[in-house]
Amino acid sequence: MGLRIAMVAGEASSDLLASHLIRALKRHLPDAEFFGIGGPKMQAAGFNSLWPAEKLSVHGYVDALKNYRELSAIRRSLLDRLLKDPPAAFIGVDAPDFSLWLERRLKDKGIPAIHFVSPSIWAWRKGRLKGIARAVSHMLCLFPFEPELYRTAGVPVSYVGHPLADVFPLVPDRAGARELLQIHKGGPVFTFLPGSRQSEVRNLADTYIATAAVLHERHPDARFLVPLATRETRLLFEEALRRHAHLDVPIRILFGHAVEAMTAADVVLVASGTASLEAALLKRPMVITYKMGKWSFRLMRRMAYLPWVGLPNVLAGREVVPEVLQDAATPQALADALDGWLTDPARTAELTTIFTDMHLQLRQDTAAKAAAAILPYLRGRGL
Repeated sequence: MGLRIAMVAGEASSDLLASHLIRALKRHLPDAEFFGIGGPKMQAAGFNSLWPAEKLSVHGYVDALKNYRELSAIRRSLLDRLLKDPPAAFIGVDAPDFSLWLERRLKDKGIPAIHFVSPSIWAWRKGRLKGIARAVSHMLCLFPFEPELYRTAGVPVSYVGHPLADVFPLVPDRAGARELLQIHKGGPVFTFLPGSRQSEVRNLADTYIATAAVLHERHPDARFLVPLATRETRLLFEEALRRHAHLDVPIRILFGHAVEAMTAADVVLVASGTASLEAALLKRPMVITYKMGKWSFRLMRRMAYLPWVGLPNVLAGREVVPEVLQDAATPQALADALDGWLTDPARTAELTTIFTDMHLQLRQDTAAKAAAAILPYLRGRGL
């Protein structure tokens, strides 16, 4: 029987990241068993998920508090299983509020605890560094500015790059994406991404539709693509479209195909998160927006250390794309920011250069580097 490796991943992006890691580890450990909490991509790689990953997908402080009792019960139950039958190692993929609690208790029992994807301590909650140092045996960082923070705190750390930079081509095939989506000659193409979580779509759908209406008045031949990842988010957006049927905006909902829709777009409107990094790697001009409950937003703003929320701006160390957030994110303001890219080709060309440099810096063969950092913790534990 091979090594048993426990993992937790709760978001769609974490599920993808973890699935690549599982395959990379299996190249060294073909008989290893991977189990815990994970999504469909991990399961396709041979992962045994004991609970559905969606249980961990909460949004903001208020959402987390509402689901605290159920999440706490799942976490305690998983810990009991792992302590009764210890794995060779535990790998928490993102989901820091859930996984770090587990990691600290497992590490205290001598089980290597690796955390893959640094919590955003560089943006807020830097006070967590001491707790992270107690909880993790090794931190795997996706971004080049993160490792120094952990070295200062005495945490073993590796920079592994971002897996999307390995997957996405340096020069996106825009013509091919438009052909695939059957977008032929015409006016500007806008791609709107309201997020992968139901709560994000609820918060943004009405604003996105109203923004499209403003742009449609200015550009009657414009087209609007809205890729949605799940049936639930699609239904929520369709409900919002029915509420605004009087606007008669040519919005085309896509089931998936977010990468193709961004590649095909002239400009992207994106909820802050991994999708903003995807848009950067696809060299697309964008506007970043976000809305959440007012209390969650106030807490986030109070605890913030950086003036930006979007990864492209954080990585650049300056605002290279507009961020229009919360109450400022009116349909008029968002339409003006999106239009700004259409009228300034020199600015768009400069952004393409910035994003190409960013892509090269993040391209590190992430899964292989992460596996190489993890393997030493398995030596002497059956490897």
